[in-house]
Amino acid sequence: MATACIKVISDGVIKRDAGAMFGPVPKVDWENIVATDRRNRITLGLNCILLQTGGRNILVDTGVGPKEVNGHREEYGLVPSRLIKEIKAVGLSPKDINSVILTDLDFDHCGGCTRLDRSGEFVPTFSQATYYVQAASYADASNPNERCQGSYRKEDFFPIEERGQFELLDGDTNICPGVAVRVAKGPSRGHQITLITLGGERIAFLGDLVPTPLHLNLASIPAYDVYPEDTLEMKREILDQAERDGWLLVFSHGYDRKAGYLERWNGQRALRPIEL
Repeated sequence: MATACIKVISDGVIKRDAGAMFGPVPKVDWENIVATDRRNRITLGLNCILLQTGGRNILVDTGVGPKEVNGHREEYGLVPSRLIKEIKAVGLSPKDINSVILTDLDFDHCGGCTRLDRSGEFVPTFSQATYYVQAASYADASNPNERCQGSYRKEDFFPIEERGQFELLDGDTNICPGVAVRVAKGPSRGHQITLITLGGERIAFLGDLVPTPLHLNLASIPAYDVYPEDTLEMKREILDQAERDGWLLVFSHGYDRKAGYLERWNGQRALRPIEL
């Protein structure tokens, strides 16, 4: 039987406004612990998980991808997409991916789901995969309101629906043995985190619920979140359980620290980072 393994892979980086990323936390509380550029943007990772288990190759999130982002690549400080290169570095091709789990349909989580073919048509990047997303997330992305419409690009996900490759979920779901999703709707309706059991290890890919280690502070909730009080409640629950049970946490937007375990240092919760 093939050995199960997990790896954090990257699609590159994105830059977002620092004030928006920390929400109600004042600048004086974070300006000395994170670097910003001249436009007050912080650098965030576009992290994904590649999981090989039970004969399946599972990808969690796909980053921004290689397509133009509403003409604003400079605004977001985007670099060339790295996702396919990193998949190939472990000996796989896009056709080898069986399942794609999407945190939500924001362009920075699902942009790599589709690509332009030689005829200029948008097609699924992972042609043999089933893509898993919450039905509520699909509904909102398909018909976004004025506050959220900048987060979605229909070319990222409509071609998947057109080819019947979506499986729309309704709540917490077991995707396959050892892999489950749990709804954490604070950042957006239908937002989901991914929980993985690998041997005796419990791994949580936190999506935008806790986007970086700097957001382990319960009060640090991005202004982008649609339901910040729900974010707070779920953050408290998940982080308490992760600390109690020794979960390995993976941060979808961590830059210099992408994964680690929670520990107590001088009575305060802190991260012991690891490479994954």
